[in-house]
Amino acid sequence: MDIKVSGRKTTVTDALRAHVDEKIGEALKVFDINPMTVDVVLRYEKNPSNPNPAIVEVTVRVRGSVIRVAEHGADMYSAIDLSADKVTRQLRKFKTRVVDNRQQGPSAAEVAPVPSVEDLADLLIPAEEDEQLVREKVIDITPMTEEQALVQTDLLGHDFYVFENATTGLINVVYHRKNGGYGIIKPKIETLDE
Repeated sequence: MDIKVSGRKTTVTDALRAHVDEKIGEALKVFDINPMTVDVVLRYEKNPSNPNPAIVEVTVRVRGSVIRVAEHGADMYSAIDLSADKVTRQLRKFKTRVVDNRQQGPSAAEVAPVPSVEDLADLLIPAEEDEQLVREKVIDITPMTEEQALVQTDLLGHDFYVFENATTGLINVVYHRKNGGYGIIKPKIETLDE
């Protein structure tokens, strides 16, 4: 398995790279299938009041789906350990919710490829910059069921997910509700009587 390790404003030492290969590589054995690509980004947050400044971001691309994990730790080694545990849990969830459901028959439709958006939260504009557009993301929208969109939301760890409803052909947004559960936003279609 090829694990690409990079550092953002930090140097990736051979010891860190070996620790990532050992821990993340062990976590990926839960779901050893090809093609699978893994990107690991190591970085430090520069807030002196933060007790956990080390951040490890792991992105796993497998069978057209994306599993994304970000963990904080007191040092980089503990953050790597935490992210490896979370990757293991996410891959098990992916295996049981997506792969095993595919084997149950035609009721569980195949998961469509995930849009190539690294972070859908980047689409939100902060309040202090509401007068100017600071970033634009273009995503590929693929048809999928509401259940598949919920799975992708969980796997990516996002609060919302934009998708084309395979049944209606319309753009929908599925989101996590603050009080638990999920919600879905659907466009209202008005028919004109002729």
